[in-house]
Amino acid sequence: MSLNAEASLNAPNATGRIEIDAAPETVYALVSDPGKLADLAEEYAGHRWVGGTDGPVVGAKFRGRNQRGFRRWSTLSTITDADPGRRFGFEVTSFAGLPVARWQYDFEPAPDGCVVVESMWERRPGWFKVATSTVTGVWDREVANIANIAATLARLKRAAEASR
Repeated sequence: MSLNAEASLNAPNATGRIEIDAAPETVYALVSDPGKLADLAEEYAGHRWVGGTDGPVVGAKFRGRNQRGFRRWSTLSTITDADPGRRFGFEVTSFAGLPVARWQYDFEPAPDGCVVVESMWERRPGWFKVATSTVTGVWDREVANIANIAATLARLKRAAEASR
């Protein structure tokens, strides 16, 4: 089973939804650009494309810089979905290649723009959760990600609606 099929069968560990008064393609352009997404996200702080890719296409990889207070860590993300105005998703792995999470943004048309649903699926093995909690300072990742998603979606709404 593909990761996308697996994700669609299992409920996400954290999710949020917001209606935005902007076209789905406009909002997609903000979340599918890792540089712009860093301006909106709570812990994600920046990126560097790796492997010769420099754009959000399926298979492209980027090294993510993350921070929470004084704590900093990096991840490697691989884009799995890049369907403009419909879905953007990526799988995140640790510095050692261990699975961390899947992040996905789904876009649905709405009368005045679109509805955006941001979702996260936990992928870390149990023992790895303890190790990463020490690095990130987050002991309840689900609760933290629900709050992070709400903050990210609010910023996304402001940015997309301001660009109209």
